[in-house]
Amino acid sequence: MPSDQTHENKTPHLPEDYDSKISTVLPYYRSFHEETINLVESLPEPPKVWMDTGCGTGTFIAKAIEHFPDTKFLMLDPSEGMLTQAKEKLSSYNCNKIKILEASATQDFTQELSEQPDIITAIQCHHYLDLENRKKAVLKCYELLKEGGIFITFENISPLTEEGISIGKSYWGDFQSRHGRTEEEVEAHLKRFGTEYFPITVEEHLKLLRETGFRTVELFWYSYMQAGFYCIK
Repeated sequence: MPSDQTHENKTPHLPEDYDSKISTVLPYYRSFHEETINLVESLPEPPKVWMDTGCGTGTFIAKAIEHFPDTKFLMLDPSEGMLTQAKEKLSSYNCNKIKILEASATQDFTQELSEQPDIITAIQCHHYLDLENRKKAVLKCYELLKEGGIFITFENISPLTEEGISIGKSYWGDFQSRHGRTEEEVEAHLKRFGTEYFPITVEEHLKLLRETGFRTVELFWYSYMQAGFYCIK
C-alpha cells in the first residue's frame, strides 16, 4: 500500500458530497449509525466522553448527540475538509459538548486528551489501512479508552473464500446499480477492493481485536460485505 494511505482519508467522495453518495455505495449505511446508538443506549450508563474517529462530516455525531445530550463528543478525522464540514454541521449544538480534534489518522493520533473516552467509534474508516497500520489504529483506540470502555467499529469485510469474494462483489454491485450508480461507477468501486481498501475477514477481525487486549470481543451486525463489532477493554 502506498505510504500516503497511512495519513489520508482515501474515500473517493469529496466532503461536500460524502453524505449524499455514501448510501448509494454501502447497503444499510444508516443502520451502522442506528445500531451503534442502540447498542450504546443498552449499556448500564450513558457515556461521559465519546470519541468518534473517522468522523467524516459529523452526520453520525449529529444523530448521537440527540440521544446523549449530556455526553461530550470528541471528533477525529484525517481530512481537514471533513472536519470543517463537521464543525459547520454541528455549529448549532452546545460547543462545550463537542470538540473537534486536530486532523489525524487514528494510528497517528498524538493529541493529549483531558479525559479518557468511555466509547470510541470507528465507522468505515480503518479498512483503508494495511495490516500493520490497522493493528496500530486498533491499539491506539484500546490505549485511549478508559478501563471498561467500549470500542465499536464497522468495516468492509472480506468473505472467507475467493468464490465468496466473487459472489460478494456481484451482490454488492447489484445493490449499487439499483441505487442509481452507473456500470462504470460500480466497476471502478469494486476494483478498489484489495487495492485501495484492504478488508479482512470476520475471523481476522475477531483475532486482531482479541490480540489487542480487549477482554470481550463480539460480532453484533453483519450484512453484504460489512460487519459491526464491539469490544470491552
